[in-house]
Amino acid sequence: MSTVTQKTREDLLPGECLCDFCTAKCCHYFALPIETPDTREELENLRWYMLHEDVSIFVDEGTWYLMVHNKCQKLRPDNLCGIYENRPQICRDYSTDNCEYAGDGCYDQLFETPEQIWEYTEARFPQPRKAAARSAPLALPILN
Repeated sequence: MSTVTQKTREDLLPGECLCDFCTAKCCHYFALPIETPDTREELENLRWYMLHEDVSIFVDEGTWYLMVHNKCQKLRPDNLCGIYENRPQICRDYSTDNCEYAGDGCYDQLFETPEQIWEYTEARFPQPRKAAARSAPLALPILN
């Protein structure tokens, strides 16, 4: 049984592009910075985001991001860009220097479900426990 070894950055020959050996992780989602939630209400809004399909939230170096898992419409089956010569500026600015080619993505925090946001909210902003409603004491029967 043979194993396929992923080509490393160091193995690239002159003229080879790292993208030619990649699964295009960067073209399967986009992430937008969002404001750091400072209240229960703001975290509840994030939980609402999470109730939608194909989103997650992550924190990296103190910045919160909304990640939308949605493949670029111009990504070809060979994982190369179908509009490379006319790609958007954000794609042109993206460098393979720090891309996710060899990694799985590491975050300070990653939320993949609304329940995880709820648990975080409860830990960060604990609600005081409500005292159980007291009922009137039971009247004892009078025995003659």
